[in-house]
Amino acid sequence: MFVLRSDYGTAGDQEQAIQELIKQINEGQERCVLMGVTGSGKTFAMANIIERLQIPTLILSHNKTLARQLWQEMSELFPENAVEYFVSYYDYYQPEAYLPGRDMYIDKELQMNERIEQERFSTVASLVSRPDVIAVGTVSVIYGLNPPEVFQQSHVRLSVGQEADPQDIVRELVALQYRRTTGEIVRGDVRLRGEVLDVWMPSRDDPIRIKFGWDGIERIQVCEALSWEPLDEIEEAWIHPREFYMTSEDKFGKAIEDIEEELDKRVDYYHSKGMEIEAHRIEQRTKFDLEMLTEVGSCKGVENYSRHFDGREKKERAYCLLDFFSTCAEQFHGSPEKYLVIMDESHVTLPQVGGMYGGDYSRKKNLIDHGFRLPSAYDNRPLRIDEFQELIPQMLYVSATPGERELRHLAEVTNQPVPKGLLHVPSGGGARKSDIEKRKERAFLADTMENIEGVVQMEIRPTGLLDPVIEVRPTEGQVQDLEDEIRLRIKENERVLVTVMTIKFAEEVSEYLNRNGFKAHYLHSEIDTLERTEIIKALRLGHIDIIVGINLLREGLDIPEVSLVTIFDADKEGFLRNERSLLQTIGRASRNQNGKVILYADSVSDAMKASIKQTIERRKRQNLYNEENGINPKTIMKAMPVMNSESSDLMAGVAGKGAGGGRRLVAKKPGKKGVEGLAKKFALGASGWNSTGSVLDNISQPDWIDEDVSFSNLIGDESIEKSEEKLKLISKMEKEMKAAAARLDFERAAQIRDRIYQLENPTN
Repeated sequence: MFVLRSDYGTAGDQEQAIQELIKQINEGQERCVLMGVTGSGKTFAMANIIERLQIPTLILSHNKTLARQLWQEMSELFPENAVEYFVSYYDYYQPEAYLPGRDMYIDKELQMNERIEQERFSTVASLVSRPDVIAVGTVSVIYGLNPPEVFQQSHVRLSVGQEADPQDIVRELVALQYRRTTGEIVRGDVRLRGEVLDVWMPSRDDPIRIKFGWDGIERIQVCEALSWEPLDEIEEAWIHPREFYMTSEDKFGKAIEDIEEELDKRVDYYHSKGMEIEAHRIEQRTKFDLEMLTEVGSCKGVENYSRHFDGREKKERAYCLLDFFSTCAEQFHGSPEKYLVIMDESHVTLPQVGGMYGGDYSRKKNLIDHGFRLPSAYDNRPLRIDEFQELIPQMLYVSATPGERELRHLAEVTNQPVPKGLLHVPSGGGARKSDIEKRKERAFLADTMENIEGVVQMEIRPTGLLDPVIEVRPTEGQVQDLEDEIRLRIKENERVLVTVMTIKFAEEVSEYLNRNGFKAHYLHSEIDTLERTEIIKALRLGHIDIIVGINLLREGLDIPEVSLVTIFDADKEGFLRNERSLLQTIGRASRNQNGKVILYADSVSDAMKASIKQTIERRKRQNLYNEENGINPKTIMKAMPVMNSESSDLMAGVAGKGAGGGRRLVAKKPGKKGVEGLAKKFALGASGWNSTGSVLDNISQPDWIDEDVSFSNLIGDESIEKSEEKLKLISKMEKEMKAAAARLDFERAAQIRDRIYQLENPTN
């Protein structure tokens, strides 16, 4: 049973929206849309919907950071239920590829995150063993897994009072690929000492100890991993396989035969086409893989043979996490369709899901055409968008700016006429070029909303805050005008976000502001995720007053201290300045009672007109609601962050809150080349910031700068030109430059080359 725990209830128009969505879902509507303005409490509304429906729920997000944020919030709201986290377990992933034009083969490289793999295990284990599961995931959910039946059948159930022999249990666990050991035990190990059996499942933070007596199992305990002190007594333990992918001996043998048969056909095909090099290549590579499979049970790139091991037909989709939700729904709720998918920020997430298949197919085609992989590799793939949509019985799209695909899909499932101007493509799919060229009028959000019924809206914020005031100003003298506005905000102890079009311009504006006595920093995709988090914390704390960014200042950025958002080149139509992007960026100023947005432009584009019109109309409705209910808008009060807290957490391998509260493991402790020493390196924290020093010196140093050596000082200080520290630094940079060039990151290599030149020629 899902139980929501919160110190506050619904407010504003949340209850009205929740009730309308519940009604639509209970009436069997396949697709619903929740349009909630920034700050209206969409996450809390989602939680209320889950509690009232009482069915398993998958929440999809478009990136790991926002998914983790959602997981933390749901863990706090549902402390008694299984709130799981399912994202890609690769910290780094370079897929196998072949570039025909350069005749260059790129081998697969990856670095797996053990903790995320553990959490994926936990998700699957929960779905096959309990009814109250909320999983927060990314696009990883559409990639292949073993069938749910295999995971269900391949497990060991132990209960107190069960007649069982410890040696028999060990044999069963070894058959599930657990490693037997007599010494220290780690995840995936089993250890038998006399009448005590210790098992550590990959999905658990703590191992299980089973104690046997004359009549069988006497006790099952959950123990602390280091001291083995008992933490809890349980009546039953469900022990799942050590590995995600399991297959029987008969299936394995049949798969080997099928691969050999496919290889023979492929070699004959190449010979018939006179492609002798490709024939030789595929024969050598596949025979090596077959030998590895026969000898050790696995090989590099074994996933490319998954169709044979699963027993699937050609072009048949792989099993994925959605199949586990269907199994959970059927087992515990009576129907395989009794589960819900909530797609957060759907205007970004749905196109992302739709684009995965095409990219995977294009890469595989080159490998298969040139003899690096068998054609069955095509079937190791993510779901196509039509397969994804067919698998999901009911889905709720959630966004402040629903995309055209979601709105079109809503019209289709409710038998409404599709408004003129929406993309004429299947929901979630891409538009053909001819279709886009035929469409003469673009469908703006406000116009579309007037012609589609059933879109549930949340416009009233629980805090009573209004949408920000918007002004359009000319580009001439825009930076000087910005300086005047910033000074006004600094006097009120408020913050500023500046959005620009390019990385270079973001850095130039930031540096210009710093030279003029402001505390500013840029934020873009080339900045490490961890440093990005610390920069945002520094803004909230007042260590810096301005962040200059590109599109990172849109979805998911929650900074109540920001009262001014400025948008340069607002009239330049395109992805970063379309209607939905403008509305999302404007929303960043809606958490402060003094919220204001300035659009710098020499003309007013259609996207600007649409976004300004919607903002003004919503502001009027919000103000009317406040007057009728006697609400006085107040800036959101949010606890201040602690500088370096996430750094220290990540160094320790923990973050967030688990189901029982407190911190929870998220990764193994990184080595020296990770975030260790980050606080010292970037001088983060109150003592590291001052009004005279440059903010850039404090938090923008690249990874290869020594903790005690400042890059700017090295350039400017003639006295250490030939010092040992400087030579060491240059040597480090040269190695990094060569490494960047070797991995074809020539832009990075060129940047480092220029910095080396600066160090060697300080007067130039």
